[in-house]
Amino acid sequence: MGFAVKRVYEPAAPEDGYRVLVDRLWPRGLKKEHVAIDLWAKELAPSTVLRRWFGHDPARWDGFRHRYAGELDGAAEHWRPLLAKAAHHRVTLLYGARDEEHNNAVALKAYLENYLAAHGPQ
Repeated sequence: MGFAVKRVYEPAAPEDGYRVLVDRLWPRGLKKEHVAIDLWAKELAPSTVLRRWFGHDPARWDGFRHRYAGELDGAAEHWRPLLAKAAHHRVTLLYGARDEEHNNAVALKAYLENYLAAHGPQ
């Protein structure tokens, strides 16, 4: 089934499947009881230091992805269950950032897909 990426402010849809918020901070202006998520995976968010360094600056995107991948390498116990879930269901990674191309959910999706391409389904 695989992974998708979606801004958490967009309405939930049936095709989203299993919805996972991958931000460390709760999105501004949203009440928890009004957001359809199955899991809030704060552990998969970039560290505060990395998030602040990146600052959603597209010029730092490549460096961010590289550093974030290093953090994810040490957090396999948190992302491996998503691989198992994605084998049978769509997993939508939710994020709060305004930039739809340069955010941690996009980087996480690429990381997980690269892992699957190299190691196969879990």
